[in-house]
Amino acid sequence: MSASTTPPSIVGRSGVRIVVVGDQGTGKSSLIIAVATESFPESVPDVLPPTRLPADYYPDRVPLTIIDTSSSPASKASLVAECQAADVIVLTYACDRPASLDRLSSYWLPELRRLEVKVPVIVVGCKLDLRDEQQSSLDQVMSPIMQQFREIETCIECSSLRQIQVPEVFYYAQKAVLHPTSPLFDQETQSLKPRCVRALKRIFILCDHDRDGALSDAELNDFQVRCFNAPLQPSEIVGVQKVVQEKMPEGVNEHGLTLTGFLFLHALFIEKGRLETTWTVLRKFGYDNDLKLRDDLLPPVFKRAPDQSVELANEAIEFLRGIFLMFDSDNDGALQPADIDDLFSTAPDSPWSEYPYKDAAERNVLGGLSFEGFISQWALMTLLDPVASLANLIYIGYTSDPALAFHITRRRRQNRKKQQSQRNVLQCFVFGPKNAGKSALLGSLIGRTFSEKYTPTTSERFAANVVELPGGIKKTLVMREIPEDSVKKLLSNKESLAACDIAVFVHDSSDASSFNKATELLIQIATHGENSGFEVPCLIISSKDDLDPYPLAIQDTTRVSQDMGIETPIPVSLKLRDLNNVFSRIVTAAQHPHLSIPETEVGRHRKQYRRLVNRSLMFVSVGAAVAVVGLAAYRVYASRKNSSS
Repeated sequence: MSASTTPPSIVGRSGVRIVVVGDQGTGKSSLIIAVATESFPESVPDVLPPTRLPADYYPDRVPLTIIDTSSSPASKASLVAECQAADVIVLTYACDRPASLDRLSSYWLPELRRLEVKVPVIVVGCKLDLRDEQQSSLDQVMSPIMQQFREIETCIECSSLRQIQVPEVFYYAQKAVLHPTSPLFDQETQSLKPRCVRALKRIFILCDHDRDGALSDAELNDFQVRCFNAPLQPSEIVGVQKVVQEKMPEGVNEHGLTLTGFLFLHALFIEKGRLETTWTVLRKFGYDNDLKLRDDLLPPVFKRAPDQSVELANEAIEFLRGIFLMFDSDNDGALQPADIDDLFSTAPDSPWSEYPYKDAAERNVLGGLSFEGFISQWALMTLLDPVASLANLIYIGYTSDPALAFHITRRRRQNRKKQQSQRNVLQCFVFGPKNAGKSALLGSLIGRTFSEKYTPTTSERFAANVVELPGGIKKTLVMREIPEDSVKKLLSNKESLAACDIAVFVHDSSDASSFNKATELLIQIATHGENSGFEVPCLIISSKDDLDPYPLAIQDTTRVSQDMGIETPIPVSLKLRDLNNVFSRIVTAAQHPHLSIPETEVGRHRKQYRRLVNRSLMFVSVGAAVAVVGLAAYRVYASRKNSSS
């Protein structure tokens, strides 16, 4: 493998902005003039205007803009602004002034951190021609500083007077932006970083067309042509394999170059300073500097109204079915945690290891995900973050048209008019006061064991599972628990209920105050729905049915359900697993969005007023029509009378 010129379209940049900083008199301006004119200036102004090097100055063909700065206190604001707008910092010291070298670690590097300048730093020793030969070598001096300040990409000494390594300074600065070391390689351990390994593993698998775990000569040649636009000669392939086999015997087998050998080669390139080789490969396969797929490879195919959602289409589900079978290592019908880690080993990170996906699906006693649990996790990710879902599909090997992988649902308003929801994934918001049983309800959906210990929920959490309805129809139910303290923040957004297919209100059936709070929440949600136009079906769930109900419980619950026009509460005992078919009933209610919509007193009056206005308009309209007909009849009568006379 070898590097070639990397076109700007791959690099994804139209230019690189280099900001030169350092103590006064260290040679900043002279360095800039020397690279621009290839000569040493006789006189130097305090601060140079921006200097531009054309695109053809360096092989990457990306123009450079070099910004000179002043370290005087009066110019501090300008210096700060330029540093914060930089793509890379060139930090200078004078080789003949050891104090300016000390200032790097005592002032400049800490100051850049304080300003949160998170770009590569190139440390440059200017005036090399004046360096005392008795001074310590550059490696000895800079090694401890580089250990402390990992943002330093490289160090170099130069002489503007003698034109020694002047172009190299800005070449390294450009290279630090276009081909940075930090995302790829850990200098301390001298190894590829995990995210780099994951990206290269994905590339290896995509190039291993026959899936035999090795790149044959033909596959290696195809890879070379794709990345570098030039084939490998047979002797070059033999040479590559020989280098790998000498250093890493397991890097080559009878089929060709293994993943181990592929990774070894890239580590070798990076150690030898040929980062452009690895970056060329990564960019050819769509990676950005964070080793994630570029935004332009994830088209915004998910434009939708607030009350529309995104679901996996059949093509994506069938692809995931194949992936599930491939990674079910012991063929037990479940993916163990190690299988999941292996599955996502070609993604930048494992997406289900953190909120909101962690512990959101049903697992068996060994922590394994069934296919339904696996699909539920994907359905949840697609619902909450369709772009991330698409990206992860691509990371694990999906290569078809992204538009075929997803389906945008019909608007909920249309569902209500048609009195039927076509959605396969239904989102249920779960409201209720503290200690009402909301978390236990979510736990029951995903098969969690009931716990007597009460742990307050302080932030939203999710649970998703497949629910089978009568007739064998299956829907994915996503339950979103809204803590009581978060309701006000939720309702501050007018469109907050747009994504909700159904809301349930959980209360402790043995506690009157719990029911009263649940009723207050129901009224708040119903009012918000009426005001925003995003009304949602609602159900009341009476939890802890194994306890004695509070006095007047039946009377209160009946009155509220009748007053608001919704079903009577569903009694459940999550402790005894007496669920009263609650999840099926939730899904059924969500599928008929014109029913179970609560009506507040204000909403009822508003509706009556609208009816009255509509009737009045109808009366006026009918009256006007009668008047028009009467006028026409009169004109006919008058015309006939005139004719007869």
